[in-house]
Amino acid sequence: MTKRFITLLSIILSAGLLHAQDSSSKSSATPDIQKMISDAVAKGGASSSTVALKDPVAVVNGDKISRADLEKAFNEALGASGQANAPLTADQKMQGYRQILDGMIMEKLVDKQAAAVKVDKADVDAQLAKIKSQFPSEEVFQAEMKKSGLTMDQFVANLSKSIRQSKWMQSQVAGKDSVTEADAKKFYDANTKEFTNPDLVKASHILFRTAPDATAAQQKIAENKAKAAIVRVNKGEAFDKLASELSEEPGAAQRGGDLGYFPKDKMVPEFADAAFAQKVGTVSVTPVKTKFGYHVIKVTDKKPAGTASFDEAKAQIIQFLQAQKRRDIFKGVMQELRQAAKIESTLPAPTAAMAPAK
Repeated sequence: MTKRFITLLSIILSAGLLHAQDSSSKSSATPDIQKMISDAVAKGGASSSTVALKDPVAVVNGDKISRADLEKAFNEALGASGQANAPLTADQKMQGYRQILDGMIMEKLVDKQAAAVKVDKADVDAQLAKIKSQFPSEEVFQAEMKKSGLTMDQFVANLSKSIRQSKWMQSQVAGKDSVTEADAKKFYDANTKEFTNPDLVKASHILFRTAPDATAAQQKIAENKAKAAIVRVNKGEAFDKLASELSEEPGAAQRGGDLGYFPKDKMVPEFADAAFAQKVGTVSVTPVKTKFGYHVIKVTDKKPAGTASFDEAKAQIIQFLQAQKRRDIFKGVMQELRQAAKIESTLPAPTAAMAPAK
């Protein structure tokens, strides 16, 4: 499965808990796989060592997790990181196996609890449409499907399973994640310095992509498309509707090209310079070229450097505290499931050298 498909299958889960736990919920003996890969690449060395695994690698309430499934998941994680051929030592591989297996065990536990949750076809269709909208066209989506090695039936089955798990997770935190204004104010008062910001611009854009190796002719085609979009905006067409129709940025259809507020150092220089130079309410006179392609930019607001007031930050704080509560609640739920489950792992225990420092 390609990196983009793996990412999409995780971000569409509205609960965002199964695949996005905080680091404290992971075993301290299984460090982040991305960090493990980065460390291995930085050190260099020989090609990956071979690690012998028993089969099955784990049994969860009588349900086996095979060696082949673990190795497949591990290799997919390496591929998704862009470091499929990273020179990992035997210890590094085993650390990665432990982390991946931990996630597989958790998914088994959640999947069993979610088995009775009903998923309507409308739910699946809506999420499928949401995923497809992240791609420039249906053709590109189908090409990615082909690369991933999945049939549409398999993809939809995975999607249905993810939605079922997500619904169950949401049911576990429903009504337990309320945050009062007093809670938010207390957080704001204790962290006021975190709400200071540099000069900010709020902008939307329409992107016409160009590949890094695009020919001069291909560059010209994209530039001409951007120029045509500027003409349509100047004739009175709504910018957000044009962005939804024309932009080749993933997610543009849902956001109407809106990028929200951003400081100058968060965008590529050419884009940032153009956006900060424009007046509020104006649209690019000419297309703005960056490494991503040609942009048509509309600046919708500007904020000078300063500290956001509590009223300005309140909604964001409440959202953050609610997400924190949901993570904590679900972490407790998973701990209870683990304690109640019969879990047997055949992976060797971490050595003393891999144990965390106190």
